[in-house]
Amino acid sequence: MSEPTLQFLDVGTGMKQRRIAHIHSPAKSGEMGLIWLTGLKSDMVSTKAAALAEWATSRGLGMTRFDYSGHGRSDVAFEDAVISDWIEETRAILERVTTGDQILVGSSTGGHVALSLLKSLLDTSPELGARIRGLVLIAPAWDLSEELMWKKFPPEARRAILDNGRWVRPSDYDPAGYVITRAFIDDGRTTLIGAAPFDPGRPVMIIQGL
Repeated sequence: MSEPTLQFLDVGTGMKQRRIAHIHSPAKSGEMGLIWLTGLKSDMVSTKAAALAEWATSRGLGMTRFDYSGHGRSDVAFEDAVISDWIEETRAILERVTTGDQILVGSSTGGHVALSLLKSLLDTSPELGARIRGLVLIAPAWDLSEELMWKKFPPEARRAILDNGRWVRPSDYDPAGYVITRAFIDDGRTTLIGAAPFDPGRPVMIIQGL
């Protein structure tokens, strides 16, 4: 079986238009597909993404994986991307690249993106949302920009973000650190799921721990 080809999808308009890199393998007739949503600063060729792609293909399932803007081979610098961009890109992949029923598989930040997209589609586009038949969330980091970043940042980090518009967060995975901008934090507040429950209307499996 030949390897699927790297492709690009234009998302957004005007100054916000960007090219999103993706790899898509269609399902065998009658089977559903999986959409892989990466964690922060990861990409579609990570260990988990590659393992899931191999597993899905061996079972005739569709498999779609992509890089958010600011990640991997997609456009935009990381510090210029925000969470609502990634939700928009995921919707574009679902709507324009895949067909038929899909399961969203979100890792860490991808868990927040998956939940946020489903919640939005239930309100704004239920027909498209109906194609999402379930969610698998791997150590999901929902509301990460607020709960896991802003509220846990030291005072000097919050001050730098407010005064200078950015702070470089140290990372074990990147010696240059991650640039967290005020735009990222402010935008994240528009995508919060919060404590109020909502009914996803389909199975949700959460995998947490070793």
